[in-house]
Amino acid sequence: MSRVHLVARHASRILLAAGVIALAYAAYVAIDSHIYQAAERRLFEVARHDSRAVAAPVVAVPANGDSIGVIEIPRIGIAVVVVQGDSPEILNRAVGHVADTALPGNTGNVVLAGHRDTFFRALQDMRVGDAITMKTRQGDFDYFVESTFVVGPTDVWVVDARGGHTLTLITCYPFSYIGPAPDRFIVRAREATPVHMQPNRQPSAVGSHRRAAK
Repeated sequence: MSRVHLVARHASRILLAAGVIALAYAAYVAIDSHIYQAAERRLFEVARHDSRAVAAPVVAVPANGDSIGVIEIPRIGIAVVVVQGDSPEILNRAVGHVADTALPGNTGNVVLAGHRDTFFRALQDMRVGDAITMKTRQGDFDYFVESTFVVGPTDVWVVDARGGHTLTLITCYPFSYIGPAPDRFIVRAREATPVHMQPNRQPSAVGSHRRAAK
């Protein structure tokens, strides 16, 4: 056997092994996220039942990795646990709430990030007027989509507060891109009945986040 054939055989074996490892890792991530989502949903439902949610603002800032609630977009089939933070570890298991942006029910811009190839893939089918519900232990907050658009990865203005009660969803774009995608797909929504318009409610404000969305 020639040296070229020997090298080619070894290279093919290495590539095969790398492919098997990649598939195994992808399967592990998928199974881990499924188990995590199921467990967190059960804990969330128990907590909501015990707290008797009354649609009050989420005031206390959760610790990184703590679950905040569940985002539901019925028309496109999204129902995912939302966790404080947007690290790679968090986004492999859940949708992340970007630190230093508003919490549900508060004045400001609630910013959530998710992967385009997992939890937020269905955002490509989002339409203006679609309903979004952010469920928390304090109650449910309803939003309606006002716009969708694409920005570059350094356009951090999308996470800034815009006045009132808004919700911004961020994922990578294009959805079909292989590898790290170059742009960001944005969904902008506004709360249907902000807490500050309800009697006897006093929402608190939080700061704005000024780093690149992941």
